[in-house]
This record gives sequence, C-alpha cells and structure tokens, in this order.
Amino acid sequence: MAGGVDWVQLRERDLAGAALAALCDRVAAAARARRADVRILVNRRVDVALACGADGVQLGFDAMPVAAARALLGPGAAIGVSAHAPAEVQAAADAGATHAQLAPIFAPLSKATTRAPLGLAALRACAGALPVLAQGGIEARNAGDVVRAGAAGVAVTGAILAAGDPAAAAHALRSALDEAARR
Repeated sequence: MAGGVDWVQLRERDLAGAALAALCDRVAAAARARRADVRILVNRRVDVALACGADGVQLGFDAMPVAAARALLGPGAAIGVSAHAPAEVQAAADAGATHAQLAPIFAPLSKATTRAPLGLAALRACAGALPVLAQGGIEARNAGDVVRAGAAGVAVTGAILAAGDPAAAAHALRSALDEAARR
C-alpha cells in the first residue's frame, strides 16, 4: 500500500471458504489500515466476497456468470472477468462486467505459462469495450507501454512479490503508470 497499490486481489485457490474468508478479513484490515481507499477483490469466490464485504470479485473461466455475480453482489460491486483474447474482453463487456484482466500480455514473471504472450496489439484491439487491466510480465519498465496501448491499469504478482523491496517495486510501477496516464 505504501508503494501505491490501489487494488488487492486475493487469489488463493487452495483455501477452503472459511480459511479464505479469514485471510480476506486480515488482508483487508491490513491494507485499509495503510490506505483507506484500497479495493479488495476475491478471485472466483462470490460467497467469500459477500461474507467479507469485499469490493468485488474476479471471475475466471470456470466461475459463475457475470449476471449471477451481479445479482448477488449488487450494482456497486466490481466484477472482473479473466480473459485471454480480445473477443473474451468483448464478451465480458456484453455480460456486464466492470473490467477485464487480459493475459498474458508478456511472458509472466511469477509462473510458467503455456499461452503465448498476446502483446500490445491485443490491448489495442480491446479499446472501448470496457476497462482492461493488462496482466502477465508487467513491470515498471513496460507499464507505460501497456497504458499507451489502452490498458486502464495493470494486474501484477511477480513484479511486486518477487522483488527484494516490494514497496519500492510497487512505487516504481505506480510512478510509471501515473507518468503514462499524464501523457
């Protein structure tokens, strides 16, 4: 939070509901103690998002439909959809999602992938559909490129969590995003 992170997505697939809810409560309390306006999203688990008062969910390919999540979470909730192609971003927009995460833009820093990087052209192809968060291989040195290609923001794991100084890495990323947005 000190480095400028404004959204936190909890993505713990191996945790059962109660354990994930407890983690969500702890993470939200710690994050909001540092930054009151941080948004907390829970990956795939609408029930946990509801139980914890999270700001929304990130739905994957095997999650419930956007309309069902919206009916449960209400009109103000952030409902993101994970996408791997511009057509999937458009489908998310048509379904009523508030945003999409498009991945991988570049080779991921935090894990191996079997998907070829989509590149900046995929972001450009999504222009106007809905806000898109670029994901996969995003770090301070290329964050400006993804914003200039049309991304509304970025979703990162490795750029921050694998850094020797996560706060400094987050700050560098935030600075690069802010500079690109100003231009």
